[in-house]
Amino acid sequence: MGTLTDIVLDEELPRARLGLLLQHFSELEDEREPWRVMYPLSEVLLLVTCATIASCDDFDDIVAWGEHHLGVLRRFSAFHHGIPCERWLRCLVNRVDPLLFGRCFQGWVEALWPGRHDLIAIDGKTARRTHDRGKGLKALHTLSAYATTARLVLAQTSVPEKANEITAIPELLDQLADAKQLAGALVTIDAMGCQADIAAKIVAHGADYLLALKGNQPTLEADVADYFRTAPAGETVVETTVEKGHGRIETRICTASGVVDWIASARSYPGQPRFTSIKTIVKLLARVEHANRCSFETRFYISSAPLDIDRLAAAARGHWGVESMHWLLDVAFKDDLSRYRAGHGAKNMAVVRRFALGLVRANKHKGSVKTRRKSASWNPNFLLEILQQK
Repeated sequence: MGTLTDIVLDEELPRARLGLLLQHFSELEDEREPWRVMYPLSEVLLLVTCATIASCDDFDDIVAWGEHHLGVLRRFSAFHHGIPCERWLRCLVNRVDPLLFGRCFQGWVEALWPGRHDLIAIDGKTARRTHDRGKGLKALHTLSAYATTARLVLAQTSVPEKANEITAIPELLDQLADAKQLAGALVTIDAMGCQADIAAKIVAHGADYLLALKGNQPTLEADVADYFRTAPAGETVVETTVEKGHGRIETRICTASGVVDWIASARSYPGQPRFTSIKTIVKLLARVEHANRCSFETRFYISSAPLDIDRLAAAARGHWGVESMHWLLDVAFKDDLSRYRAGHGAKNMAVVRRFALGLVRANKHKGSVKTRRKSASWNPNFLLEILQQK
């Protein structure tokens, strides 16, 4: 049994960690005149964060939750005037700078989960109902950097309306580098990000890449496929894994080779590869057996990392984690049903959802994400447990 001092320290932990989050929120610029502010921005953002974790997916639910749990919120901030109405809450969230807002969460994650993440997956997701045909606005597309082992979103950025992921990925890489979370990591990106400039930027930041080959690099993909078709056994390393679950059996055969000198040959042809840092090529054959069918898929990758079959196979497999995260955003957080369109509301709530999902999944309590969010809504102590976890 712990001493009284231990108990007091344990009770102070959630206060200290939430105080740190409030400190990050307080650094956001509030353009309102101070003497007219009834609802400080830091309190509003704390309300939105806690309520989103506690299974609230729109502003009406957030306000109702706050009114029922005002005593809990007042443990961490004054809330002199209580909870703002739904209209005022929406107005405030729409005005917050999404770039600075995202960095608040990013800084908090860095403080609570310090250290380097070995595997980072980068992928994008579209919130389909955030488009506005009347104003000619496309749906919001958010690019996330996801630590596959910790299952946390480390950083994110919204893709400009008239751009695509290729132009947004370098910006996200710079964010990770500035936060000192990129050096030494192995970064996985799907075929969209298989670009020479992106590969060069990853290497320049002291990290390695594992890029999928498909479509946009047809010549290099065909050459790699031809190599594995005729490669001598002594030049390749093979690892086979079998996973059972969810009513299926998945067999993955990962083959890698460090013989890549032929890629940098003096040949010149249309579509010639421009990658200068390739050290390893990978072939991944996945066979999935269901009760009534069987499917096969073959993927090819290039990597700047030295040949380490265990790490490369784990990275290729781990990239599925960011896709799982996107699926959970739709199923548990109703991301695709979100209709926030005015101001910065859609971008800011996208930040909150990813941050909340990371915290909920990091909690070791039994139950699905949906059940844990419901439990946080019913039990304020469990909500604090999610927010204070190490």
